[in-house]
Amino acid sequence: MSLSVHDISRMVDISAVRTNSDDAAIAAMVACAVEYECYLVTVLPAQTRRAKALLAGNSRVRLGGNVGFPSGGQTTRIKTAETRELVEMGCDEIDMVIDVAALLSGRLADVEADLRAVVDAAEQRPVKVILECHYLNPAQICTACDLAIRAGGTFVKTSSGWAPSGATLENVALIKAHVGDAIQIKASGGIRDLATLLEMQRRGATRFGISTQSAARIFAALADKTA
Repeated sequence: MSLSVHDISRMVDISAVRTNSDDAAIAAMVACAVEYECYLVTVLPAQTRRAKALLAGNSRVRLGGNVGFPSGGQTTRIKTAETRELVEMGCDEIDMVIDVAALLSGRLADVEADLRAVVDAAEQRPVKVILECHYLNPAQICTACDLAIRAGGTFVKTSSGWAPSGATLENVALIKAHVGDAIQIKASGGIRDLATLLEMQRRGATRFGISTQSAARIFAALADKTA
C-alpha cells in the first residue's frame, strides 16, 4: 500500500531541540508542521511557550515537551518538576530520556521508578521513553523496553538525536520483535530520507522524530513520488 504525504506527516514529530535551535528555527519548524499537518512539534523546554503561541488556533498539530534532555542524568525530582511545568504550559505529549547510567549499572528498580514518576506527572498524557540505543547492547535495549512497558510508557523511542548515532533499522526490528504490540515505537535520530523512514515503518515504527530540514526533504520526495 502506498502512503500519501498526509499519511506520512501524521506519523511525524518535527523537532527543533538542538542547542542552537533559536526563535527562527522554532518558527520554521512550526510553519513546516502546519503546512504538512504533522502530528506534533517538539522543542526544548525554554521554547515551549513560543511554540505554543505559534500554534495558536491550530487544532491538528500537537505540542511535545522534552524531559531530562539530553542525558537523562537529572534526578527524578527534577524530571517530575519539568514534566509538571511542561504540562502546565500546554504540552500534549512528553518525551523523556531514561537514566542511562542507572540502566548500564544494572539499577533497574531506579530506572523504573524514574520512568513511573514521569508517567504519573504527565497526568495521562502519552510518554515516549527515550532509550538512547547508541549506548546500549541488545539485551539492555530489551530490558529498557520492559521497564518502559511496566512503568506505563506509550512509546519507546530510539534516540534523543544527541548521541553519536540515532535510529537504526536493526534496533527498530529488535525492539518490535521484543515488544510486539505491547508498546509503540518511535524512531528518532538520523532519519534523513524517505526510503529509511518507509523501511523503519515496515519494521514496526509508528512515529518518527525528524528535523525540519529532513522533514521538508522527505515530504518533497514523497510528493514527487506520488505525482
